[in-house]
Amino acid sequence: MQNTVDGGCGSIETSAVGNSTLCVADRNHEPYEGMLFESEDAARAYYDEYAERIGFATRILSSRKSERDGSIISRGLGCRGIPDNHRSDTILNEKGEKRREICTAMIVVKRDKPGRWIVRKFVRDHNHPLVISLSKKRPTFDEKDKKIQELTAELRVKKRLSASYRDQLLTLMKDVENHNDHLTEKVQIVRNNLKELEAKRQHLLDHIQPRS
Repeated sequence: MQNTVDGGCGSIETSAVGNSTLCVADRNHEPYEGMLFESEDAARAYYDEYAERIGFATRILSSRKSERDGSIISRGLGCRGIPDNHRSDTILNEKGEKRREICTAMIVVKRDKPGRWIVRKFVRDHNHPLVISLSKKRPTFDEKDKKIQELTAELRVKKRLSASYRDQLLTLMKDVENHNDHLTEKVQIVRNNLKELEAKRQHLLDHIQPRS
């Protein structure tokens, strides 16, 4: 039996030998080692939603890339710790400076094979009180990544349009230049023809004038 969690639509796909069904996921279910996701984004979205429901904010702890193609093959996500506005006291280091207490709650997902990510490690417990209701929903990493991707795609489109407009302008300028050269040649031909006609007219006048 294999369960694959879709973090985007909140469903679990259950596959057995020879058959596949789709059922609604239990939103109260917490992550566990061996849990499968269809993508890294689905895993991150699921953990973000779990964190929001439990009462903590997430952060990226680690990333590992493939030496072959540079793609992400492992991602560690964890708790940011208790927010400053919810602290009851100040934690100081040995030098008397303020420091953030590190929370060990985390999840590590690794790419098992194309189209499948698996939870390899999950630490449930936090070393600080959880916030039951966050005062303001923090944008998830998925939302930030999506916005960056949208802006990047928009920038690419604008660059392509700019290059296209530049090519069209250069072509138009070349056409105008060729047209001007063609007109200049025509004007020169007309002027030469007028000079020839004037010379012929003067020659005829010289021949028809009466002799004194």
